[in-house]
Amino acid sequence: MSQHNPFNDPAVAYLRAVLGTRLARLRSDEERDRGASAIEWAIITAILALLAITIGAIITRKVTDKANTINTG
Repeated sequence: MSQHNPFNDPAVAYLRAVLGTRLARLRSDEERDRGASAIEWAIITAILALLAITIGAIITRKVTDKANTINTG
């Protein structure tokens, strides 16, 4: 059985790239002076929450699948 690393998933890699680019802009001097709006922070928070929920669901599914293969008889 091959192990699937959720961090290698293309969707996760894309989200990490988008967030990394956005965070780099926020850390720049020009953006730091202006600051991020509440909407931007809400979007970033929502994306991170979605990513955490997705990874949690993948881990839960894998643990459940593995637990179901244990012979208890």
